[in-house]
Amino acid sequence: MWNWDYALDILPKMLHALPITIAATLAGFAIASLFGLLLAVMRRSRYKLISYPVIGFVEFIRNTPLLVQLFFLFYALPQFGIALSPFLCGVIGLGLHYSTYMSEVYRSGIEAVDRGQWEASTALNFTKGQIWLRVILPQAIPPIIPVMGNYLIVMFKETPLLSAITVVELMTTAKSLGSQSFRYVEVFTLAGLLFLVLSYASSLVVRTFELKLNRR
Repeated sequence: MWNWDYALDILPKMLHALPITIAATLAGFAIASLFGLLLAVMRRSRYKLISYPVIGFVEFIRNTPLLVQLFFLFYALPQFGIALSPFLCGVIGLGLHYSTYMSEVYRSGIEAVDRGQWEASTALNFTKGQIWLRVILPQAIPPIIPVMGNYLIVMFKETPLLSAITVVELMTTAKSLGSQSFRYVEVFTLAGLLFLVLSYASSLVVRTFELKLNRR
């Protein structure tokens, strides 16, 4: 049976772990967004020594589990003299994993830009940097904002995997509280509701940002 007294007692403890979940997600999303764009641009390079390794990297990361990648960063890298904190491993793992998905999203947006835009920019003697920053990306990014928002929500829901590398996020706290009291209904219900609130808030932010871009 549901116990309101117990639920209200553990809620502050779960809220205390919420900033870790939010910080890991937002930092990972920032890495995924920036590195994903870099991968998308590099994949379009006419030099095969650049484009082929990028294609291989994207396919390898996308087709291997995030949990395996987190274990490698946390447990294997120290054997090469690279020891990172659990939180940093989690952020890098989330960022690298989802950067490959984001690169495909960026690629679809870039390829949707009319070829004439490239040709017109070249005819106007724009540099490559100017073409990308002033012509292509402003047209490619707005249509893909909803998809990027979906990945932000997915990343929120993937943060429980960070508990496997000892990051004390929301689900780690929930499991710990449940094991102490052997009351799991309240613990996991509250955890699910908190993830629901985070996901819904993310959707609203993305939607608002999308509307602002479309009004320009």
